[in-house]
Amino acid sequence: MAGKPKEETGTTEKPAGISPKVSFDTSNLKSSYANVCTMNCTREEVVLNFGLNQSWEHAANEVKIELNNRVILSPFAAKRMHEMLAKLLADYQGRYGSIQSGDGA
Repeated sequence: MAGKPKEETGTTEKPAGISPKVSFDTSNLKSSYANVCTMNCTREEVVLNFGLNQSWEHAANEVKIELNNRVILSPFAAKRMHEMLAKLLADYQGRYGSIQSGDGA
């Protein structure tokens, strides 16, 4: 029927390959230092706990670590984080040299 107008669906489609503009609001951003990270997961989430080891004595009978921050991610977000962190560390090592694993690393 040639004279009938098209119905509006209310959706707008983005042309393929065009990403939305992303802006970051840092007004509530807090920074903290961590030299310890523990992690565990369930089927639905990955949990990262960050903290600070202030025990510098290697012969101590007990090491007390203060956990300060917990980040909970979906497995999908954790995988993206893994990929971005791997790239970041590869770039770092390309710039500053290999990172040796071991105590304090």
